Amino acid sequence: MKDPHVQKKLNPKSAPTSKGRRFFIGGMATLGAGLASSGILRTTAIAQPPRGAPSKTKSTASGCGSSTVIASDAATVAETTAGKIRGFKRNGVHIFKGVPYGASTAGARRFMPPMKPEPWKGIRNALQYGRVCPNQDSAHFNTDGKNLANSDEDAFVLHRGAAATVPGEDCLRLNLWTQEINASRKRPVMVYMHGGGFSGGSGHDLLSYDGESLARNHDVVVVTHNHRLNVYGYLNLAHLGGEEYASSANVGMLDLVAVLAWVRDNIARFGGDPGSVTIFGQSGGGGKVVALMAMPAAKGLFHRAIVQSGPFLKSLSPDYSGRLAELVVAELSLSKSQVSELQLIPVDRLSGAAAEAMKKMPRPKSSLRRVYGEYDWGPTVDGLILPRHPFDPGAPQISADVPLLTGTNLHEGVSGLDRPDANATGVEELNRLVKEDFGDSSQTIIDAYRRDYPKATPFDLYAIIAAASFRRPAFEQATRKAALGAAPAYSYIYSWRTPVLDGRPGPFHACEIAFTFDNAGICDHYSGGTPEAFALSKQISTAWVNFARTGNPNHDGLPHWPTYTAEHQATMYFDTPCEVRNHPEGEGLRLMAQS
Repeated sequence: MKDPHVQKKLNPKSAPTSKGRRFFIGGMATLGAGLASSGILRTTAIAQPPRGAPSKTKSTASGCGSSTVIASDAATVAETTAGKIRGFKRNGVHIFKGVPYGASTAGARRFMPPMKPEPWKGIRNALQYGRVCPNQDSAHFNTDGKNLANSDEDAFVLHRGAAATVPGEDCLRLNLWTQEINASRKRPVMVYMHGGGFSGGSGHDLLSYDGESLARNHDVVVVTHNHRLNVYGYLNLAHLGGEEYASSANVGMLDLVAVLAWVRDNIARFGGDPGSVTIFGQSGGGGKVVALMAMPAAKGLFHRAIVQSGPFLKSLSPDYSGRLAELVVAELSLSKSQVSELQLIPVDRLSGAAAEAMKKMPRPKSSLRRVYGEYDWGPTVDGLILPRHPFDPGAPQISADVPLLTGTNLHEGVSGLDRPDANATGVEELNRLVKEDFGDSSQTIIDAYRRDYPKATPFDLYAIIAAASFRRPAFEQATRKAALGAAPAYSYIYSWRTPVLDGRPGPFHACEIAFTFDNAGICDHYSGGTPEAFALSKQISTAWVNFARTGNPNHDGLPHWPTYTAEHQATMYFDTPCEVRNHPEGEGLRLMAQS
């Protein structure tokens, strides 16, 4: 079978280096259980208007491109259950930004379930993105350059800081792209959950999240959104504040239910079908998808689910989140009887106290053996809002009829971003790094992976082996979903290499998002603007949309993609060309589990 990965030749003269291991530890510490690498607070910047794929159309005399933009009461106003909103229309796509789906969560509404937005009179502008949930302030971030999310190349390739991010507790806002408003036609709806774990990020901090291309090229309605995160969305005060705070550990998840309820009640006015809603998300956003699959309040509000690099099987225990809440209260010098005063604490003090409290919580050790455990912010298995772990011990029965598409990128926690010496990693260093975790079994593990990826350089092979902490739970999600026998599961590995930076970055965490949104054109720092990038972007986005329409991602532009079964474990490799493999990395993963 032809190896689908574009790899570099081995360099037998390359000098050993220990930076691969150090980078892995630093990167995984950032990803953590919350996978926060795609959610660090951004430097404010204004994005250039998306233009889609490069066009041969000549510019106008003024030097501007060929986009036609309309914003008018006559053409771009739509009705919602809370009032009328004015968006704008660009090249045939209606765009609405910053639409309230819930009321402000400040003051007495902090830590409380979301409320419906307060109705307004007249026409409300929906022309720019809304506020984002407050995050930890910059004093609590690692800025020494070892953190993947703070790196220059990562920011360049992923177009981080693509739009202004203004924090505030009035952050329950959504954004929407559609070809038609005030019409009767019903299109599939794709609701995206952003990355950043459950602690950071927003629905517009990466340029790849822009839904214009997906709506225009595939005739779907796209929704992104902001919601409560970290201490604002997941502070478990139930044991401290009593019944009044019974939901506080999971109000961030209830915000997502409120998004889906807004879609149910409003999306038909935007050309969408409330009976055909797909939730999809990457990294922490994938964790939000699997948690929604286990929530009774979300049942019936979505019909298909896509998890991109979201290695979550379990959520937090009440003991863990309860201990974290006690530490936050202590940091603010409050007693357990003063919990209500938390609603009066200024944002900067609360965020700072939360950051300090998190430092005192046990942190999982970074390791190739890593299985994601309890760390960082996230939903709690409270027996009510989240009655059980999302995918443990099996897939949730409550969403048994929901098809699942799940997968990972070939390199996840380790990549060549900001590592100009990556290709200098030699075989000796690969052996040393793997042996640190697996001892005498290391060589058999390396040999197994070498058989799967015979052209991989030593650094690339290490990056693939390090991705096992993502690969194992992704395969488990597919296996446990298939075991229910009620709806299909599909598995993928994204393995295309950008030509940018001499191809060194590899298929790193979050890179595939641009192609799932069919954004190879505007995300040219990643795609390089190459023909093969545009072709793959079309293949992947069409698969995602076909899955949203039918629960089956197959289309004429791909090899046949079988459903995932425990027997065959068919997995689509997205590359140029794409191909299906059975039991990918099966022997290597088995050896890891046994050693």
